[in-house]
Formats: sequence, structure tokens, C-alpha cells
Amino acid sequence: MHLKGKPIGTDLLHADHDDDKNRSEVAPSISVTTTFRGADPRHGLEHSDLLDPLNPSRHVYSRYTQDVSHRAEKILSKINGGFALTYSSGLAASYAALVHYAPKRVAITDGYHGFHSTLEVYKKSKGSGFQVIGLDDDFQTGDICWLETPLNPTGESRNIKYYADKVHAVGGHLIVDSTFAPPPLQYPLKFGADAVMHSGTKYLGGHSDLLCGVLVVKTAAEWNKLWSDRTYTGNMMGSLESWLLLRSLRTLHLRVPRQSSNATELVQWLHKLSGVPADQRLDGIQGGIIEKVWHSSLQAQTASWDIRAQMEGGWNATFGIFLRNKEHAALLPFLLRNFTPATSLGGVESLIEQRLQSDPGADPRLVRISVGVEDIEDLKDDLREAFKRLVKEKPKL
Repeated sequence: MHLKGKPIGTDLLHADHDDDKNRSEVAPSISVTTTFRGADPRHGLEHSDLLDPLNPSRHVYSRYTQDVSHRAEKILSKINGGFALTYSSGLAASYAALVHYAPKRVAITDGYHGFHSTLEVYKKSKGSGFQVIGLDDDFQTGDICWLETPLNPTGESRNIKYYADKVHAVGGHLIVDSTFAPPPLQYPLKFGADAVMHSGTKYLGGHSDLLCGVLVVKTAAEWNKLWSDRTYTGNMMGSLESWLLLRSLRTLHLRVPRQSSNATELVQWLHKLSGVPADQRLDGIQGGIIEKVWHSSLQAQTASWDIRAQMEGGWNATFGIFLRNKEHAALLPFLLRNFTPATSLGGVESLIEQRLQSDPGADPRLVRISVGVEDIEDLKDDLREAFKRLVKEKPKL
């Protein structure tokens, strides 16, 4: 296990406190107002058109800015080393990135099926001239390389610097979906990404109770362009979601390393089980159930590039396992006590799903596991008992 990522705890707690001397609240209130009192000309306040949305001295209308989402964005900017803007969901942020860069071609291979559907929506605005190509195809001027790393649903890493160099050589841009590796695990801007996307619904939110998307760019000028697009497409976060996100960010540095540590230990254990023949046992579990385990920590053992340097703060906490038959994959999630059978990932509670249940294109033997902050031995005991039951029970399919 490696957990060398830069400390971010103080920034998570205090990066939004520049003007706290004017506040009496320790925990910020939920801001539900849509509109704010106008500027009294007798007080010499700036006209609304002159306000800086990145650092507003006051708020006018919540579609432009409001206090809680602004505070969350200040924290996200600080910990990501860029300029962060929040959206109503991860796919809303993804679509905003497409609109911003306006590519005629997007290079992408595999990854989250939802974004592939978003590309189909974007294609409607571009017509027959829009193309989707593979990551290993030749790039052209103006291309966008959309790199998801670690990859959904397997948790394998891709080389950010390699694809940054490749697309920059032709004048294109690299967008990295870093949902599986939020700070302090991975910082894509350091390796050449032009923009970073997070589905904040997952680890940034961390409690399975909000929808959120985040884009992080390198300059204030680019942030302002994205902010203008967001203002007039109306895909900002709601008031409650903004408050939930701000609350959740305070503990990101406590949750994510714990999830990473738990997942890495589980992966090593499951990987050993995958090598046990069907006529043998390990740790009381019959072999032949697991065929393969995917994870960046396993990939790093044989990769030709330094995955550990890219994943500087630890390994991803979501990964995939491949069972030998689809019946076991369908039944396993429902034999567990401490893993909830549900889609999504990144919450404090461990989740597990047969990936086919949410992604129609997935192999029915693939199971995705999102590891939470429970005690690791309880998670292992739970899986151990489930594997024992798995060979005895049959699903009603």
C-alpha cells in the first residue's frame, strides 16, 4: 500500500474561509433563495454586470452564483490545483466539456457507458460530421481525447502523460475523467490534462445522497467561459446538493484513503483466491469461483509505465472481479450483509453489483465492487461466507 499524496485536510476545512470574519456560523446554512437583494445605488455597490463570478463580492441570482456552491468550488479548486466549476451531475459536466471544446471527433475506448450515451446526444448537435474514434487511432487537429482513468468498471489505470503528449502533438485537448481517483489519489493536471471531470456524485459526495459533476480547468479565463455556458444552459447544482457537497468535502481526506486501503487489501486477497483451482481451497473458500481480478495495484506489477507515480495518493477503491459463471455473478451481491447490492460507487458504505444490471453491454460474469469505510476484516468475513454459500445456492433466473 502507498499513501504518499499531498496533505489536503486543512484545505478541505479552510480553503473557503477567506471572508469568515463576516460570518457567525461555524457550519454553513443551506442557502435556498433563488434571488438576492439588489445593489442600493447610495452604497456604491458594483452593478451586477461588473461582478466577478469567480470571486463575487455579492450574489444576484442563484443561477449565476450563490454562497454555498461558491464555497464548494473554492475548495475543489484548491485541492485540484486548478479552477473548479460544479454542475448538476457528472454527465452534465461531461456535456458541458463537449460544448466548451466543440470537437468534431472524440477519441475514447471503453469506460462508463453513460458517457457514450452522452456522446450520442452531443452528436445530434453536430450531425453526420461528428466521429467517435479509439484512443489508439491516429489523432487530428482539434480532436478531444477523453481518457477515463482508472477505468469504469474494472479499475485499471491509463497513462495520462502518454495520451496528453499524443493529442497535444496535433493541437487537440485531453479531458480526464478522474471519478475513480479523486484527490488525494490522483492529480491529472500534473500529467498534462487540459481539463479534469469528476462525477461528484461518487467520492466527492461520498454518502450516496447527492448528484454532482465537476470540471477543473487550468485558467480563470477558461473557467469564466464555462461559467457563462453553465449560466445559460441552466445545469448548475441545486441548493441542497451544494450544501451536501460542501459538508462531504470536509472529510474527503479521511474517507478516500480508508476506502483505498480497504480495497487494496481486498484486491490482494481476492487475487490469491482467483489462482486457486476448483479442487482446492484457500481460507476456507473453494477455488474456481473467481477467474480474474482487475485493479490498478495489480496492473502496476507488470505495466511498462509508472502507475504508482500517477496514483500518488493510493490505489482506487472501486474495481472489478470476473466470476467463472454468470449465475454466481447474479447471486453474489444478495448473499452479503455488509455490501449493499446497488449500482453507483464512492459512498462510505460498500456496494456491489453484477454490472449487467446497470450496463446492458457488460459481460454477465462481471461484478463491480465499491469499497467503503467499514472494518476490513468484517468485509472479508462477509465475502468469505458469501463465497461458501454461493456454491450451495442457485438463483431463480
